Amino acid sequence: MTSFRVEARDGAARTGVLSTAHGEVHTPAFMPVGTHASVRALHPDEVRASGAEILLCNAYHLGLRPGVDVIERAGGLHSFMGWPLPILTDSGGYQLISLAGVARVDDDGADFVSPFDGTRMRVTPEAAMALQCRLGADVVMCLDQPVRWGAGPAAVVAATDRTRRWAERCRDVEAGDSLMFGIVQGGFDDALRRESARDLVGIGFDGYAVGGLSVGEPVDVLLTMTAASVSQLPEAAPRYFMGLGTDSELVSAVALGVDMFDCVVPTRLARNGTALTRAGRLSLRNAAFRDDARPIEAGCDCAACQRFSRAYLRHLFVAGEILAHRLVSLHNLRHLGRFMAEIRDAIRRGTLDALARPAGEGQVVPEAG
Repeated sequence: MTSFRVEARDGAARTGVLSTAHGEVHTPAFMPVGTHASVRALHPDEVRASGAEILLCNAYHLGLRPGVDVIERAGGLHSFMGWPLPILTDSGGYQLISLAGVARVDDDGADFVSPFDGTRMRVTPEAAMALQCRLGADVVMCLDQPVRWGAGPAAVVAATDRTRRWAERCRDVEAGDSLMFGIVQGGFDDALRRESARDLVGIGFDGYAVGGLSVGEPVDVLLTMTAASVSQLPEAAPRYFMGLGTDSELVSAVALGVDMFDCVVPTRLARNGTALTRAGRLSLRNAAFRDDARPIEAGCDCAACQRFSRAYLRHLFVAGEILAHRLVSLHNLRHLGRFMAEIRDAIRRGTLDALARPAGEGQVVPEAG
């Protein structure tokens, strides 16, 4: 029985259901990021109430702290963090970019130096799979090697080839009840992207991710590389874009046939005082909101919008109160939960093209008076 079924299509976009050991995920879906087994500042029930059906945790970071033995003794990652729904774990491949100064790569794997205490950690494809399976993740990701925006052709070719060879080794590991996703690389070369996707399909995975994008490249390049990657992936498998979380980009990627997303944007922006709305981003630290009695967004059913004003939230940020981070994080996650539900409904109706594109990066200016 397949783990993924498509229920409706609108052009290349589709809505479906991913079945895992801990429940179903309705796609297109956004996964809040809980790198250290926690979505920062939020209770698991609050995250669930936002509409999230699956979380992302980082196996590399959890392997360093608190360590897989601690999590196993607690009954696995779901029990340890109090999240009963599906969990996807990232293998640590992205850290080869984000922690490039403390990582060394060779054909066998990668050596990391802990940013916490300097501890060395050797990660091979086999070790990455074993770690994620011991954590009890529902979806485990192959170890891959992305490249930075601007990397030279030789480096891109070498990393893409290494990703393929690592994927072959990952596939040889018994994953039990976990679904295993391969990760398409290829840098910013559309031909290499297609080749990488075909290679992974030839190996055979439960799902496929588009990796190594949203790392500083222009949006048109991001979408071109996404289209090249997805064009070679099977219709019957889920497709996951790693690290995308703005409204306009989500709609564009869904229109290309992507099913799953994750990003730190909603909670990171919240901690900096920025709220997401369908009209654009709202910088709540702005003095213009000092006497603004309106909620962040009219019609939003989140805990922040139902009870508090923009003026109060601005006051909390100015005063340095942690409640500000919590409330705007709740709003931003709920914003994306509602938005993904709207996207799924639009696909079912065949009206995705008519879905209003949000302003995305612009700041909302409060109305006069």
